[in-house]
This record gives sequence, C-alpha cells and structure tokens, in this order.
Amino acid sequence: MQEQLLILGGRIMDPSQGLDMVGDIFIADGAIKMIGDVRQAGDPGHLQVFNARGMIVCPGFIDLHCHLREPGYEDKETISTGTRAAARGGFTTVCAMANTQPPIDNAEAVELIKRKASLDGAIRVLPIGCITKGRKGQHLVEVGDLEFAGVVALSDDGDPVRDPNLMREALEYGHTFGLPIIDHCEDTAASAGGMMNDGALSARLGLKGIPAAAEERIVARDIMLAQETGAHLHIAHVSTAGSVELIRRAKEKGLHVTAEVTPHHLTLTEKNVLLEDGETLDTNAKVNPPLRTGQDVKALIAGLKAGVIDAIATDHAPHTDADKNCAFEEAACGISGLETAFASVISLYHRGDLELKTIISKLTVEPANVIQQRELGTLVPGAPADITVFDPNAQWVVDPSAFISKGKNTPLAGIILKGRVMATIYGGRFRYRIML
Repeated sequence: MQEQLLILGGRIMDPSQGLDMVGDIFIADGAIKMIGDVRQAGDPGHLQVFNARGMIVCPGFIDLHCHLREPGYEDKETISTGTRAAARGGFTTVCAMANTQPPIDNAEAVELIKRKASLDGAIRVLPIGCITKGRKGQHLVEVGDLEFAGVVALSDDGDPVRDPNLMREALEYGHTFGLPIIDHCEDTAASAGGMMNDGALSARLGLKGIPAAAEERIVARDIMLAQETGAHLHIAHVSTAGSVELIRRAKEKGLHVTAEVTPHHLTLTEKNVLLEDGETLDTNAKVNPPLRTGQDVKALIAGLKAGVIDAIATDHAPHTDADKNCAFEEAACGISGLETAFASVISLYHRGDLELKTIISKLTVEPANVIQQRELGTLVPGAPADITVFDPNAQWVVDPSAFISKGKNTPLAGIILKGRVMATIYGGRFRYRIML
C-alpha cells in the first residue's frame, strides 16, 4: 500500500504555478498527486491527515548555501544535525558547501557526502564541489568528474578565486558542463585584517573595517569574465548596494548572472555588532561579508523585489562556543542560521517591505532554477512531495540552547520572531512537525 498524506484546508502558495488558493494536497508514494478539493482522495484506512487550516502551505524551502561542516569539522556540525536543523527551519533541500576537510574536490569526496546524507540526512543534500584543488586557488579541479559524480555547482566559498585567469578557466569549464560557478567575491588585499563594515562605526570602535569595494571589485571582475565566457556566474552572499547595481546592469545586458542574499544581510546592520549596552561587541554578529549599513539593506531588499537577486540563502555557518566566546578580533565569522532564517525574512513581510509570494519564490522555485533542479521548488502534480507549512503570525522566542544545530552562534538570542514553520515534509514524510 502506498504511503498517503492529505494536507487539509491550507492556503496553498506556489509561485512556480502562480498558485494562491485555499485547498488540499493529496500525497501518495512520496509525490504530489492532486491539489484542490481532494478530501475524498486516498484510502481512509491508510491515509494520514494534517490539518493546515489557517496556515500557509508551499513548496519545501531550498538553501543554496549551507555549511554542514562534515567531514572534518564535526565538532561544529554534522550532516545529521545540520539537516535536522534545516528541516526545523522549513528546508527540504540544502546545498552543502565544499570547504570541509578534506575539501569536496574529487568524485570520491562527493560520493562520501552523498553516502552520509543517504544514511544520516533528514532531507535532501546536494553537494557543491570545489573550484580549485584543495581550495588553494592554484589548479582547477577535474570539473567533468565532479559533474558526473553529482555536484550541482562549483565554489571555493570562504575564499575567492584570486587569479582572474583561473576564474575565467573555471567559468569556461562550468559552461561546458552546465554548472554554475559560485564565487566568494572578496578582494582579500582590501579586506585583510578587517573585522566589520568599514565606516564611521568601525572608526569609533577602533576596529579595522572591510570596505564595500572589497566585494564590489570582484563582483565587477567576475561579471566581466561571465560576459566573455557566456557562463553562469552566481554571486554568493551579496551585501552591498554597489554589488546590487553591478548585478542589475549585468542582467540588463542579458548575462547569465544570478545572486543570493542572506537573512542576516537583509535584516541586520553593522550596528548589530554592538549589544544593547552600546559598548560590548557581539561576536555572534561577526560575519564575512560583514553586516553593512541601513542603506545597503534597503538596496538588497529592493534587489529582491526587482528580481536582481534571485534567492535567499542562509550561509549557515555553525561554530563551537570556543570559536565565538573570545575577543572580537579572534572570533570566527559566521551565523548559525537554518532555524531562524525563515522567521527573520518574514519580518520583511510583516513590516510591508516584501510580499509573501516574493519571499516564498526566493526560497523555492528561484533557487531551484539557479541549480537547474526544476523538479524541486514546486507543487505541480508528479513533483516530489517536499512541502513547508508555516504560520506567518505565530510568535516564538529564539533560544539557541534549543537549536538542533550544534552551532548556537546567533545574534538573535532572546529576540521574539513572528512567523514559524509548523511542519516540514520531505518525500511525503514528516521530517519536522509541531504538535498542536
């Protein structure tokens, strides 16, 4: 007998189909079967029913940029803990970045990730391979081998590809094998020693800043290389107004350039590096690229609304307590964001900055398109039954000690967020559910 699930009476929102309606979804054998008034579907003796009245039902969220840390840094995160945290955050697919130890720079490493994910993962894990061997920025990986092994993109995230000739070669090979090249856009000469956004606040605090130009120079360089090669360039964690403008111009030229933005760059500013006392530095707000200005945040939101930025991606970067409970200068960069990403972003809906359908689109169909996984991010009949159910008005308090992720590093501790994932369904099965 097929496994059957009926999601009853929710507001179904699926940007891939332009769908916004109240109705039911019938799932059997891990796939979407029917949408609409389908209360009579299925075998009553084998049918599980989930009452979604008053909730939003949408395709499962897709995270293009996630650090699961395994192999090599299991003290920070594992595929098991990371994917369970992702499910709690409404994600049914995560793309695992390649800066593990050893790095994901060969077919064997890709197979290891896939095998571990099949054994320990709560949701789908799509590996991203390195651009260069060992992420050392010297020699290109065997792109064809990685593509055949199943990577969905290439990236040396955490480090830029400094050599423009090597970056051009990577784009050419990516174009040949149909893989997007994701670059961490940072001019390390300009950012060296920097700890936060460069500006009046960094000067007042006596901290070396990272200028917007450190990002924008490499964004501009890579866009020119994408124009020369015709390749698909994806810009990771866009943080500045200048980068948004560069990407807008690239798209106007018809270049195959896509981009992502993180929840923290959409909702926090450089001021968040200070705790409420206005003096103490919060290491949990230290990220790379750094939190920027309010004007940058406005430009990023405008970029989402205008379609310049294609996806919202967490850049989930879990760390140990020792990594963060130290001097600001010594602290590691990164935020553990899988479990707070959705609620952070939906705050933009509550204050009228973004439409709900835009947020859902940037978490579902658009990231699926970036990595050419068009069977995902949709509720079209026949698609995998990957579904997120959320209550946009449910309030909750961020308690890092209750995170499923090993990484408790968040600047949102104690904050009341409005918007909560109530259930995450992957392949027709509940992977997370709040029992009412």
